[in-house]
Amino acid sequence: MTIAMYPSFVLDCPDPAVLAQFYGELLGWQVKTEEGWAEIRPEDGSNCINFQQVKDYKAPTWPTQDVPQQLHLDVMVRDLDEAEPEVLAIGATKAEHQPGTTFRVFLDPAGHPFCLCVD
Repeated sequence: MTIAMYPSFVLDCPDPAVLAQFYGELLGWQVKTEEGWAEIRPEDGSNCINFQQVKDYKAPTWPTQDVPQQLHLDVMVRDLDEAEPEVLAIGATKAEHQPGTTFRVFLDPAGHPFCLCVD
């Protein structure tokens, strides 16, 4: 028996609308915002990622754990070289430390690390 339909993730951030717009563009999902909260979903509504405003938000420090990352997303892409300029164009920053060759680490506009990965 399956209890849940799908997981929903919530990311703390200083500005939910900005982060939802960033991830909405990255994933091609629909964006919905309200005061202090935002969500993104694919057209079929099968998943969602939520963003909540946190007062005195502190961005994770990566790769150090002075401020832990707590959660990060891995986004599967067909080609890292093609995906990198696209993700930079919508507001990501490439992390200085790149520990692998089959993925690249970026920071979203609120400083959360996320990876572009290939199978």
